[in-house]
Amino acid sequence: MNDKTYILTIAGHDPSGGAGLTSDIKTFESHGLYGLSVCTAMTIQNDIDFKQCIWTKADVIIAQIEILFKRFKIHTVKIGIVESWEVLHYILNKLHELNSDIKIVLDPIIKASAGFDFHETESQNLLDKIWEKCFIVTPNYDEIQSLYPQLSIENTIEYISSLTNIYLKGGHRTDKKGWDALYHSAIVMVNIPPNTNKVYEKHGSGCVLSASLASNFALSIELEDAAKNAKQYTEQFLNSNDSLLGKHKYNTVEQTQIINN
Repeated sequence: MNDKTYILTIAGHDPSGGAGLTSDIKTFESHGLYGLSVCTAMTIQNDIDFKQCIWTKADVIIAQIEILFKRFKIHTVKIGIVESWEVLHYILNKLHELNSDIKIVLDPIIKASAGFDFHETESQNLLDKIWEKCFIVTPNYDEIQSLYPQLSIENTIEYISSLTNIYLKGGHRTDKKGWDALYHSAIVMVNIPPNTNKVYEKHGSGCVLSASLASNFALSIELEDAAKNAKQYTEQFLNSNDSLLGKHKYNTVEQTQIINN
């Protein structure tokens, strides 16, 4: 086991394999990592239709996490759908209890692309505690606007970035579609433009982006380079074919590091 770098996803199971746990594991392995997984929900869906979400009980999620940490050294975690902000906060507390230096990438999935709502926005006090326990959050434009509906998107970004780092996905932008932005260190904003003129829409592309970002952190790649790498990897995934289900291309650790040089 000593020759492996482990990384954990805490997310839902998508039977189509395009999003959630399966997608994350594919992304991790494409970066040369060994992926571990904790299931937060069983979903009834395919790549175009979402019918139902059956949530895993919080104590079962915690039990899955604890047994993995007993066996493996885990320094990086990616989190996807969770039943509620309260359950998410419970999970975050447990992760920090098990490893005080844990690096957490949170993809705050509020609504499925098919329109299914996972949970409502909670009190600001609880959201603040959640952001503070994450290394970075990766909302898209629709998601970040729904978090603090009383604020403008600019004020929301300013507020959240005072508590944690943000990778803002630009696929839903109306002004500069496909332009992502990284906000870090409370004052730094980095534009991440598209590297291609056209992409094919994919089921689970947001999961791939956040899983690739987490993978770069697990490989000890610095924040801005990790963000650019994740953007490039996701575009490669989007353009792997013209269907809604993409293919992952294997990248060794050396190939990933070359991107940064």
